[in-house]
Amino acid sequence: MATDRITIRIPESLGTRLRRQSRARGQTPSELVRVALENYLDSRKGRRSAYELAEQAGIIGCAPGLPKDLSTNPRYFAGFGKGK
Repeated sequence: MATDRITIRIPESLGTRLRRQSRARGQTPSELVRVALENYLDSRKGRRSAYELAEQAGIIGCAPGLPKDLSTNPRYFAGFGKGK
């Protein structure tokens, strides 16, 4: 099996829990992380983003007469959040 190596930073307390669980199960920390990552990614299959759901519901672009780049053009944010 070809493998990729990645480096992540985790809180010390999580590292302690991982090592403790690793010893209890007789597995390496890498094995436990691989299984957890596979489980997480498998659970995400078929889920759609909020944008995809909004698009499916037909609410993307449903406000006629407004600029198409309203959410991305900085000039529309001038004064946003400031009291009048």
